[in-house]
Amino acid sequence: MKRLLAILLLTPWLLAGCEQDDEILPDQQKRIVSFLTSSHSPRLVSEAELEENSQLPFYTVAGDAVYRYIESYYNPDRVNWPVVTEESKVTITFRAYLFANYSTITEKTIPFFTNDPLLEKAFYDIGLTPGEWSFTPLAVDMASTDIIKGLYLALVGCRQGDQVEAYMTYNMAYGDKNFSIIPRESPVAIFFTVNSVE
Repeated sequence: MKRLLAILLLTPWLLAGCEQDDEILPDQQKRIVSFLTSSHSPRLVSEAELEENSQLPFYTVAGDAVYRYIESYYNPDRVNWPVVTEESKVTITFRAYLFANYSTITEKTIPFFTNDPLLEKAFYDIGLTPGEWSFTPLAVDMASTDIIKGLYLALVGCRQGDQVEAYMTYNMAYGDKNFSIIPRESPVAIFFTVNSVE
């Protein structure tokens, strides 16, 4: 379980020395934006394109290349939900996917790592030994976090109860080295729910 948890909790400073390839990074950025604005359901626009009082679904960009869609953004009660800051303590339920094919992630897409209890039985059915993987919410202390940079950036500004899709280029995820089961320079998508914010 420790090795699997390390996949998501790789310390950001380990990635600080990763060189950004002049072609790979812009290509991944372009392909993620193309997916979000054409194939994603619902089709998204960038936050910069939103007109005043618009209710269109949109994505935001953080860091070098973390693209975030908050499904619950227009919920009228959302303004009352606690917000995630750089000092918050949060818990999340997540599904992490390789995003190398830049196509829609469905219920049939298998995550490379998850703590979603809805998938627990399915993972045991395919051979995961009970107890080797935690299906409890992940606790994150934003002030001293060791999660990957892309997930950290995607969390800041979310609110308790938000359902979020975060798509990130390799430099915001696991960098330019092979890491466990994740090939080098892999874009990643992490879908998560913010369970609690303190």
